[in-house]
Amino acid sequence: MHSRKPEWLRIRVQSGHQRNQVKKLLNSLSLHTVCEEANCPNLMECFSKGTATFMILGNICTRNCTFCNVRKGHVQPVDPQEPMRIAQAVSALQIKHAVITSVTRDDLPDGGASHFAEVVEQVKKLCPEVTVEVLIPDFQGNLEALEKVVKAGPEVVSHNIETVPRLYPYVRPQASYHRSLNLLKNVKKIDHGIFTKSGLMVGLGEKFEEVVAVMKDLRNCGCDFLTIGQYLAPSPFHHPVVEYIHPNIFEEYKHIALEMGFLFVAAGPLVRSSYHAEKALELTDI
Repeated sequence: MHSRKPEWLRIRVQSGHQRNQVKKLLNSLSLHTVCEEANCPNLMECFSKGTATFMILGNICTRNCTFCNVRKGHVQPVDPQEPMRIAQAVSALQIKHAVITSVTRDDLPDGGASHFAEVVEQVKKLCPEVTVEVLIPDFQGNLEALEKVVKAGPEVVSHNIETVPRLYPYVRPQASYHRSLNLLKNVKKIDHGIFTKSGLMVGLGEKFEEVVAVMKDLRNCGCDFLTIGQYLAPSPFHHPVVEYIHPNIFEEYKHIALEMGFLFVAAGPLVRSSYHAEKALELTDI
């Protein structure tokens, strides 16, 4: 276990004025962001640029992944007004590419899929020029739930594979590696024109060749976009950081992924699944 962060993980402090304005708006609309709930290292940069990744369906998760800082416990009722408030925030912030994610809601019959669909529809209705990316849970493999989200018309459907299959029992004990792969495969079956995306954390104890094998599995499912970032433990009670991966290794991963045929790859110590998400679509002429 490594306790001292290397030089390349130091985060540059950003100006606070725009960040405070974003937080004020989000608070006024009673909205959550994964930027804050997951203690993202890029929070200051994104807030300072006037953008955020919205987190719907509350801020309490029904799963117990050992890497995640989002709270677990008794979930809140679904707020039917939340989709409209998300759309209002996207409009007010003048966001061009809206990223919507959620906690996992295994307590709901469709895992919250209909709520995701309503958010997409409301954003498209109020801001028709905005592209939308949804970062979704696995819906416990419910194909009908997935169809609801895909048919709402987001430009990108993202689902993070997170880590290599060997580490799933320790990192994602309530998830399934193959269920996540099948989700990405099924998105393409429902609508081949939608871009799919996934993300990996490294530094959890995986081996280089295991990461490459996951990339191959993702490409075999037709995954278009990939992000790879350094895992940072939110607290001493979470899964420990086994290794800080050198930036040169991230460059190797990126090169291999692009050679495999991914259309866009973001790989680096501070990369997160929605970091600079709009750049992927810029490369596809949408």
